Amino acid sequence: MRAHGRQGAVLLEVIVAMTIFAIASAATLARAIEARHVVALSLASEDRIDSASAFLDHVVLWTRDDFDRHLGTHPQGPWLLEVERPAVELYTIAVLDGKSHQRLLDTIVYRAMSHVPTRY
Repeated sequence: MRAHGRQGAVLLEVIVAMTIFAIASAATLARAIEARHVVALSLASEDRIDSASAFLDHVVLWTRDDFDRHLGTHPQGPWLLEVERPAVELYTIAVLDGKSHQRLLDTIVYRAMSHVPTRY
């Protein structure tokens, strides 16, 4: 009878061990799936920032007249472009996500006033 009782205890230990292993495996799998999702979101965010940066690289080359025409917030493709003039020769430029209106990038540019020569 003792040998039979020991076999039952071993079977119970195996069942408990397999249950613990199954729970640990499920938790590990859930963490791996979550990590994969976070990496995908991070890559998408990086692509969005890179694209916004390329757009901003072109905008900062605009002339003073271009900035004056674009004062305020206007849609520019997938972005919203916000141009403000806090001082006579300074412009603040912000690129916002067109859907979430989240500010992605911003900068300040200097554009000197054009001086019209006077005749004497």
